[in-house]
Amino acid sequence: MTTTAQSAVDLVGVTKTFRPPGADPVEAVRDIDLSIGRGEIVAFLGPNGAGKTTTLDMVLGLTDPTSGTVSVYGRAPRAAVLGGLVSAVLQTGGLLHDLSVRETVAVIASTYRDPQPVDEVLERAGLSALARRRVSKCSGGEQQRLRFALALLPNPDLLILDEPTAGMDVGARHEFWATMRAEVSAGRTVIFATHYLEEADTFAERIVMIARGAVVADGATQEIRARATGRTVTATLPPDRLDGAVRQLRATDSVTDVDTAGDRVVVRAGDSDAVALLLLSELGGTGLEITTGSLDDAFLALTSDGAQR
Repeated sequence: MTTTAQSAVDLVGVTKTFRPPGADPVEAVRDIDLSIGRGEIVAFLGPNGAGKTTTLDMVLGLTDPTSGTVSVYGRAPRAAVLGGLVSAVLQTGGLLHDLSVRETVAVIASTYRDPQPVDEVLERAGLSALARRRVSKCSGGEQQRLRFALALLPNPDLLILDEPTAGMDVGARHEFWATMRAEVSAGRTVIFATHYLEEADTFAERIVMIARGAVVADGATQEIRARATGRTVTATLPPDRLDGAVRQLRATDSVTDVDTAGDRVVVRAGDSDAVALLLLSELGGTGLEITTGSLDDAFLALTSDGAQR
């Protein structure tokens, strides 16, 4: 990895419109502005048809934007791919089932001018013990690891992963992400699309949510949770003050809901700091807790058809 560009990926005003014969144009991506820095780990989340794959295809140079610009380390996407700066791990295709794992890596390595050593790539992908196994005998998860090994051959700066752990069990997913953390620690940038919200929550430093072809949220996981669902403040109140406290809390700005569970009051609010101060000072609350909503809640709130456009 030799590039010194500040940004790994830049999208400026990117729109992609498909024009099927005899049908109305389909705007798959609309006016996306997005910058991803070197060494970032970014998860793309969104429902099916949201525009995630189309956006990644433009970053890989597989399709061109209808308008706007896409650059990868300051280059056109196809030039960055041809220069070995970018590799992708896709869900399907690209494997020769009659070859062994090692033979497959060796064949693809022969197509590069200066590939990484085959045995080193197999080790980094956790495939050394499977090197002699025929690809057709590999599980779906093992084939995904093989695709990852192939992606490492040009020693890329940027890895783009489309549902990288599809077909893996829980243990294999953990092992895969441990391997990816080691790659990121070497300075690589990782962009991955996933349907596993827990995976994005635990691995990504930044989440970009896409819905209806546009970015609807972009930030750290906790920021997105708070933006979509607010925070929940819970405290214990004196029993003789509970009813009055509930009425006061419901009249407080930014409070969206108040529930009780015994002598505990549960308050959902946008301004959790103000609610916490009120509970601890005026209302005599104790045992205060503040939590954010789950990433699942944020995902549904931000990507649903009823979300604000």
